[in-house]
Amino acid sequence: MFDKSQKVSNDALGKTNRIVEGTIIKGDIISKADFRLDGQLEGNFTSPGKIVIGPGGSVTGDIKCKNADIEGMFDGRIEVEELLSVKSKAHITGEVMVGKLAVEPGAEFTATCSMKNAVKPIAKVNERQQAG
Repeated sequence: MFDKSQKVSNDALGKTNRIVEGTIIKGDIISKADFRLDGQLEGNFTSPGKIVIGPGGSVTGDIKCKNADIEGMFDGRIEVEELLSVKSKAHITGEVMVGKLAVEPGAEFTATCSMKNAVKPIAKVNERQQAG
């Protein structure tokens, strides 16, 4: 009666890849879905989603993603579009570029850090002052 076309969704929303403890990956990972890493990655990670590095996880390389929660170890360059949340047991070394940064007390954060879009709110305040 009605022609209902089937919608095929290649959407990775709501899906999470997981690398468990004891797993070592040497190479780059590109994922469209969120990612939880409790093992070790020696290489680069890229995703339009979120990465969670668990307490036993470690990454040596570069990360580029939308959001990140780090509880384990990271050494390299990380670029987070929105929020980087550094948990109390995390050890971060290298270069960090973020939209927003949250660091819990106790975390080891030995990195250069720059925040994206930090100038925009200040510019808007100056525009309002000049207009008013």
